[in-house]
Amino acid sequence: MTPVRVISKSSGEVVIIGAGLAGLAAALHLAGRGRAVTVVERETFPGGRAGRLDADGYRIDTGPTVLTMPDVVEETLAAVGETLAGRLDLVRLDPAYRAMFADGSQLDVHTDADAMADEVARFAGPAEADGYRRLRAWLTELYQAEFGRFIASNFDSPLSMAGPSLGRLAALGGFGRLEPAIGRFLRDERLRRVFTFQSLYAGQSPQRALALYAVIAYMDTVAGVYFPRGGMRALPDALAGAAEAAGVRFRYGSPVTALERSGERICAVRTADGERIACDAVVLATELQTAYRLLGRSPWRPVRLRPSPSAVVLHLGIRRQRPEQAHHTISFGAAWHGTFRQIIDDGQPMSDPSLLITRPTASDPGLAPPGRDLLYILAPAPNLHAGSADWDTAKWDTVADAYADQLISTVADRLMPGLAAEIETAQVITPADWSRQGLVAGTPFSYAHSFWQTGPFRPGNLPRGASNAVLAGCGTVPGVGVPTALISGRLAADRVTGAPPARTTRVIDTRAGAVS
Repeated sequence: MTPVRVISKSSGEVVIIGAGLAGLAAALHLAGRGRAVTVVERETFPGGRAGRLDADGYRIDTGPTVLTMPDVVEETLAAVGETLAGRLDLVRLDPAYRAMFADGSQLDVHTDADAMADEVARFAGPAEADGYRRLRAWLTELYQAEFGRFIASNFDSPLSMAGPSLGRLAALGGFGRLEPAIGRFLRDERLRRVFTFQSLYAGQSPQRALALYAVIAYMDTVAGVYFPRGGMRALPDALAGAAEAAGVRFRYGSPVTALERSGERICAVRTADGERIACDAVVLATELQTAYRLLGRSPWRPVRLRPSPSAVVLHLGIRRQRPEQAHHTISFGAAWHGTFRQIIDDGQPMSDPSLLITRPTASDPGLAPPGRDLLYILAPAPNLHAGSADWDTAKWDTVADAYADQLISTVADRLMPGLAAEIETAQVITPADWSRQGLVAGTPFSYAHSFWQTGPFRPGNLPRGASNAVLAGCGTVPGVGVPTALISGRLAADRVTGAPPARTTRVIDTRAGAVS
């Protein structure tokens, strides 16, 4: 493999701006390599996009609710000699998801191959079960071809990716389109949705997404979906706790206002409370636009970066428990292709939305008061720059409550009769709220993973104009998601110190569902 650029191998202080998942991962890897590390965070707690809100006895996660690839978490903790089991109590979800369709049919998505094949046979017949097994084998091959070389590695140019691995990925059809690729294995349109809806996490419709993003379906449906007891906030809390134990210093409630320079080198970070923190290198684990504002420049692009679609998220505390509901339910509307055009091209909410409904109290009842349930409803939505931008901040602020009522009515009609009368606390987050948090175009999913915003064409983690600065987070490589954010932090650490000489990437044994 061609060596990649490294900014510094000296033993000076590294300052990390941002205690999100990428910043925490960078801190752990750098601390494990003997660096003195200070993390500066504007909030009073770690997590970044993995935020939190406590209301009326409910412990609400305001960020991601799906955790996959726990081996990446374990690798991150292992950087300072800790274990996942020592810091987190993970529950493996079975089913990983429950899929509900407009025709009334239902499919439980299992990560065990035999259990899922049996479920597909019940749902759509033995031929589709055979197709599922072939799909699973293809997803595994795709992951093995893609993960270590293209997701979990730094590269300095498109040419550095050339080689047998790229040829294998192309031979597997990774550069075709996702929906036709899945269609080679499954004829049932409902099943195709189950294995393609994940493309929206990457900011693309299944019709436009590259087939290589089927790796997200691998993570969900083969490697498995997990949930940490204590809620998703337990993940950043665990990482921050391990980092502190390893000597990392944290400055919470300290927004960074400026970077002090000496020529092309950043020599100190200044905070809003007047603190000056000297540094040998700096990792900007922030929103990309925030990082470039601090650097005093913009990334050079021949075409403007395109943000991903956004989401409206509704958090509900209800007076009764709903034991019939799975931890994660995907409620598919009758419409499909047209709804992606609405949010991506037209800049309009989905007229017949497909929804992710999460009930975290299914796995941890302690997240709600006794006898209560906590629900999370996510509806894909246009970002604030989509289409004609009719749905701007002012409009979302005006319609937020009415749109939340509409979502409640939709969920009640499809899954939970009488839901509206059971609600005792409600919190709605719209693209306007994401924008006020500083997220580009009001989307928590950063920039879309189109071809020209993927891999070497995504904003790199070595910005021009600052010889000792590195970027980390969803806006740079490898991209959006919990495992990829953690990998981004490790890639940033590799840019500072160089990659450790012996690092192995563990893979999932798809027959047993075990980490090896």
